[in-house]
Amino acid sequence: MKTIRIDPITRLEGHGKIEIFLADDGGVQDCHFQIPELRGFERFVVGRPVEELPRIMTRICGVCPASHHMASAKAVDGCFGGEVAPLAHKLRDMYYHAHYIHSHIAHFYALAAPDFVLGPDADPAIRNILGVIAKVGLEIGGQVIQARAMAQKIQQLLGGRFTHLVWCLPGGVSKGLKKIELEKIKPMVMELSKFADFSLKLFRDIVLGNPQYVDLILNGPYTLDVHSMGLVDENNASNFYDGQVRVVDFEGKEICKYQPHEYADFVAEHVESWSYLKFPYLKKRGWKGFTEGIDSSLYCATPLARLNVSDRMATPRAQAAFEEMFQTVGGKPCRALLANHWARLVEMVHNVEMLERYCADPEITGDQFRVIPKKITGEGVGIVEAMRGTLTHHYTCDKNGICTSANLIVGTTNNNAPIQMVTKKVAQALIKPGKDPDQGILNMIEMAFRAFDPCYSCATHSLPGQMPLEVLAYKNGALHWQLRRGI
Repeated sequence: MKTIRIDPITRLEGHGKIEIFLADDGGVQDCHFQIPELRGFERFVVGRPVEELPRIMTRICGVCPASHHMASAKAVDGCFGGEVAPLAHKLRDMYYHAHYIHSHIAHFYALAAPDFVLGPDADPAIRNILGVIAKVGLEIGGQVIQARAMAQKIQQLLGGRFTHLVWCLPGGVSKGLKKIELEKIKPMVMELSKFADFSLKLFRDIVLGNPQYVDLILNGPYTLDVHSMGLVDENNASNFYDGQVRVVDFEGKEICKYQPHEYADFVAEHVESWSYLKFPYLKKRGWKGFTEGIDSSLYCATPLARLNVSDRMATPRAQAAFEEMFQTVGGKPCRALLANHWARLVEMVHNVEMLERYCADPEITGDQFRVIPKKITGEGVGIVEAMRGTLTHHYTCDKNGICTSANLIVGTTNNNAPIQMVTKKVAQALIKPGKDPDQGILNMIEMAFRAFDPCYSCATHSLPGQMPLEVLAYKNGALHWQLRRGI
């Protein structure tokens, strides 16, 4: 059996590989998207004071540490009774919108843009952020770097740090926002608002202005008939920090909606022997394998999925961008996974509008930013929309506040099965019998997972030292060869 291995895969956070197994005629027989790492955070936080977990969990990832900080803080709030100062809720949400902006900029311009600005068949040596800057110009490259830096600076002014936060405490946050800090934030928000509009225009001009790209998005193999998950508010508007989790099928019908503390009734995780990363599915439907269709138990939790489950956006300019996107892609919900890149820009408009609202809020510089907990209730669940999907932290602690268990379902973990499926689908569509795939085709296979902006730093973690590994290759149902390390 001939194997094509893409190792390491490129332009993602973390590590992974793709193994494509060819049949005797040269066509694709199977494809595995593999994560050869082990996550350990759920185990080594046990025995720690539970209020320390928001500081520890940020170390899961340096790309989206605030997502883990916020979800962890909400879970810890629950362990101490659940009361949070209203001002702290606003400050956390304000910080989170700035965090979203810097992450979406990084993905769109550094990870996704090389495929659309330069083309999927471009020379791998230039198919990167430097190649993008060379094509669009140094001035635009400078704007990208400056905008991301401003989003980071806003986070620093709010929470003291823009990565690996130590800000959230049970019942609130450790520092408020001073008026002098707010005055520094306001002009940066104005610039980010212009940059969000500029990014949408760039997408319209370069991507939508190229019929080949539009055809690839709408008619290429990058589609799946699975469902969508995301947080919404009481009006089913998109919400990243708070709300209920809503799941909608690919025909637009609501499957379920649940509160954070109910997550275990609705989501379960399946394990396969060839990956350290689990495969979440809708628990009440049961695990049905890697299958598409209206009865599937699988779902996506991505920027596009968040828009699919939302009846509307919570801000006017984002609503206009939301309507334009769905009108262009042929209606809502949308199954075209490459539209995730467009959805990120719609979300970025929403993010800057929310920052504008908070900048105009007369209460935002108040000093009542924490409520001191009065009791230990022993259990809490925190859910936020990480940039890469619905993120769940669930903790329990004893009467002394010592963590006794922790369970995480990470944004990328939610998307593990769809990533596996669409990677295989694209490989089968592009690799033809009798012809070896070139670099362009291999990159287009990578584009399948890149649409999800997966963060395997978050979803899986390796412990120090060499990981045990066993690789078994089967041909016609029989063991063909095996490789072992550390077993």
